[in-house]
Amino acid sequence: MTLFLRDDLATAWHGDDPFERAAHQEGLVFRAREGRRTLRFEAGGKPYFLKYHAGIGWGEVVKNLTQAKWPILGAMSEVRAIRAVAAAGIDTLSIAGYGQRGLNPARRESFLVTDELVDTISLEELGESWNGTPPPFAFKSALVRRVGEIAKAMHDAGVNHRDFYLGHFLMPKRDVADGRINGPLHLIDLHRSQVRARVPRRWRVKDLGGLYFSTARVPLTRRDLLRFVKAYTGMPLREALDDKSPLLGASRREGEKIYRRYFETEPDFPLPFQEHPGKDI
Repeated sequence: MTLFLRDDLATAWHGDDPFERAAHQEGLVFRAREGRRTLRFEAGGKPYFLKYHAGIGWGEVVKNLTQAKWPILGAMSEVRAIRAVAAAGIDTLSIAGYGQRGLNPARRESFLVTDELVDTISLEELGESWNGTPPPFAFKSALVRRVGEIAKAMHDAGVNHRDFYLGHFLMPKRDVADGRINGPLHLIDLHRSQVRARVPRRWRVKDLGGLYFSTARVPLTRRDLLRFVKAYTGMPLREALDDKSPLLGASRREGEKIYRRYFETEPDFPLPFQEHPGKDI
């Protein structure tokens, strides 16, 4: 068994079995499927998010594997990913507690509790707002570079996200209002992430393609994309376009493939603005 409770959560859950508390914790439920629950709750006057895994069963494991998907077997993979990106200097979630028990991977019970990030806005929502009110040039350019730097740091640390969209970057609303670019920019939703010594090319392509697709409702220009490329590669632009052309081309095609499937129309470059069609990414 693995168990960690930060002092504040240990005090709030004092006297309870942490696994039983996690399994039956009440709160605002955001997701409940396949043996998993994600919810927001408050304890001791503090807001938290809880992800509880009861085990998905061998049937679901086999189903995922036959569909060439690696099943999510518990909360500890997200714990490892949070630690890895934090060690790489990336702002992410703060862990308040986690636990895992059981040997059977299909029935293993686990949970993760993180602090809620309050008064933040996702880069997806922020970017969409620019269609009506363009941001200051310097702010937008610096933010594009920061996303590129975070993507580079994440991949250099051996982490691929697998849900790498602008909606999973959170920025304090106060920093947006003040035009402050050097504050925290949190990378979240790491539950599908993989951590290894080196990220394989195919997973870099999938991350970068997903991120590119998520810009489809943001008024970005070719120059913005080039700023990202320069930040992500850490190279002079001309050298990056020459040396990383295969990776960049494959990532663009991946993003365009998702765009076709999602919006059911042909893409352009940069991806043209489309209203949300109401589908799940």
